Amino acid sequence: MQAVRKVNDEVYYTDGRITFVGTEEIEFLKARAAETPRQRTRLCAHPDPSHALHEMLIVHGREAYVRPHRHIGKAESQHVLEGRATLLLFDETGRMTRRETIGAGGHVYYRIDDAVFHALLIESDWFVFHEVTSGPFDPTTTEWATWSPDGKDDAEARHYMAALRRAR
Repeated sequence: MQAVRKVNDEVYYTDGRITFVGTEEIEFLKARAAETPRQRTRLCAHPDPSHALHEMLIVHGREAYVRPHRHIGKAESQHVLEGRATLLLFDETGRMTRRETIGAGGHVYYRIDDAVFHALLIESDWFVFHEVTSGPFDPTTTEWATWSPDGKDDAEARHYMAALRRAR
């Protein structure tokens, strides 16, 4: 496996100008995600948060809560490598406007323009995807949906995800 630099329990960066990802790297990320309370981890292929292009290999476990959010001034795309999830789109009030299966049995790629509220419900043990967005990283460009749980209360987040799964 190539050298990686750990930033925290959920974020790793590759070292070097060329990044290769194979089974070994994906298994490494799954193992690290299993050790985190939020069941998620990412491998950043871009050199640092200030870079203009962000490319990440991201792993979420089945119980990971991906809170509805939108990106101001930034589009994002995802290419699914393994697993299955439901992509949910919402209007400004929190009404679900669309749901799409992504990954196994569904779409393997999607792109969302900026300012669209979206979330993921992970349907498989592990969901592995490649995400691309523009940098630099600026947390103020992500707007969390005020009508959704903030994720600090696990039971509340699980209840909300269960309600989203039942909604049509």
